[in-house]
Amino acid sequence: MGSVLALAGAGRQNWPFSSDTPSPQWDTPLPHWDTPPRWERRDGLLPNPGSFHALHHSCKDVFPQQIEGVKMIVNKTLSSFFKASHTFHLSAVSPSQYRFHVEHRQSDSHGKDTDSPVLIGEMDSSGSLNAHSLLHLSERIRAKAVFQTQQAQFMTWQFETEYRGSDFTAAVTMANPDVLRESVILVAHFLQSVCSGLVLGGELVYHRGRHEEGGILTLAGQYSGPNWVATLNAGKGGAHASYYHRANKQIQVGVEFEASTRTQETSASFGYQMELPEANMVFRGMVNSRCIIGGVLEKSLSPLPATLLIGAFVNHRGDKLQVGLGINVG
Repeated sequence: MGSVLALAGAGRQNWPFSSDTPSPQWDTPLPHWDTPPRWERRDGLLPNPGSFHALHHSCKDVFPQQIEGVKMIVNKTLSSFFKASHTFHLSAVSPSQYRFHVEHRQSDSHGKDTDSPVLIGEMDSSGSLNAHSLLHLSERIRAKAVFQTQQAQFMTWQFETEYRGSDFTAAVTMANPDVLRESVILVAHFLQSVCSGLVLGGELVYHRGRHEEGGILTLAGQYSGPNWVATLNAGKGGAHASYYHRANKQIQVGVEFEASTRTQETSASFGYQMELPEANMVFRGMVNSRCIIGGVLEKSLSPLPATLLIGAFVNHRGDKLQVGLGINVG
């Protein structure tokens, strides 16, 4: 799905101090349909490899998310099925915003994925809308629809169907179909568990427009050990490699390398996460080849139902500093 959004025009927002205008985003990552890590499977059977776009999640979760300005998030659980949240963001580098987020969760208490939301919606003060709909057609087949607008203009509308076998996953996505302009983006994913620690697969992206047509094939592989995961995606568009390692219960590290043939750029990043259960704190830090260093401290204000976030990112090459403070209530 990441390739679909990239071709649709959504830029990568992981690096701080980007000169591009940020597109509307979720404050909280969307839940994804992932099985437990493969090193936790001890039943002797080959596990399901999960979704293609989640191959690098173990490494990416270690890196801190950029925080800038002052942000306050108020969460409210209205019922066992319904949840709403309000986000107030005061920024010095972008327009200040208010966002309203709502989720409706599954009502089947006996389902396998009872925590997966069925409907997710978010609208900000500029009128931009993000809407996601997830539907379990059967135990193995799942469908998802995504709609995104920027103010009054449609930016993305895509539909995805995924089938999960006992040891493989196959998915097909169609994005931004337009009959009048004769354009469409089609993406096919396939992952296969070869052995208990090895997953192989690929992604095929096909784009058709009125004046252009083409496809990109990307091969993927992932190998898991008792406490580490190595992943590689390589194709005509470039390469993306990541390595995740859990040193112990408190410390996790991740290394990421990306190369793009389109922009002729490469980048390498190192991130780590340190948990201090006694102090109810989690610290995430990162440094990359663009001379950017950053970190975010997350402190649970127990017994209050609130979490405090303090972060700072320094761009030594651009001589820039961004500091952020946030609080999550509820």
